[in-house]
Amino acid sequence: MMSIFSDMIENCIEVFMNDFTAYGDSFDRCLANLSKVLHRCIELNLVLNYEKCHFMVTHGIVLGHVISSRGIKVDKSKVDLILNLPYPSNVRDIRDFLSHTGFYRRLIKDFSNIAQPLCHLLQKDTDFAFKKNCKETFDKLKELLTLAPIIQPSDWELPFEIMTDASDYAVGDVLGQ
Repeated sequence: MMSIFSDMIENCIEVFMNDFTAYGDSFDRCLANLSKVLHRCIELNLVLNYEKCHFMVTHGIVLGHVISSRGIKVDKSKVDLILNLPYPSNVRDIRDFLSHTGFYRRLIKDFSNIAQPLCHLLQKDTDFAFKKNCKETFDKLKELLTLAPIIQPSDWELPFEIMTDASDYAVGDVLGQ
């Protein structure tokens, strides 16, 4: 996909694995860019799946996130699946839960610190004991997913701030405004 659209990337198209998004700073520019992209598909006999095609939309789901002019936020349908998960009963369930919630870790402040009691259960030679602190962590991560903020686009006219933090078992940083 990258080689097909290499001359258009970061100019009028973004490629995400085997998906792409054509964009523009106005409706007319968006139409013109979409036309260029579709002509390239025709030239190379690239067949698009009409069920996955969405044209001239103001928001869409890309790699499990809802992307719009406002920014990036969690996909509610994915979060609903996580919210309905029961308490883990074994290490595999913990790993699955952390994998699901970890997908949104950049939207959850202090994710590594909060998830530490569950991560501890994944360590080698650790008995599986899903105690009160693990239940609280499990519930807290579910709650934070429902409250996850929208990551807004940067305003290049404003200054940036780098915030860092570390503990005995986690390191984190944020580039913010």
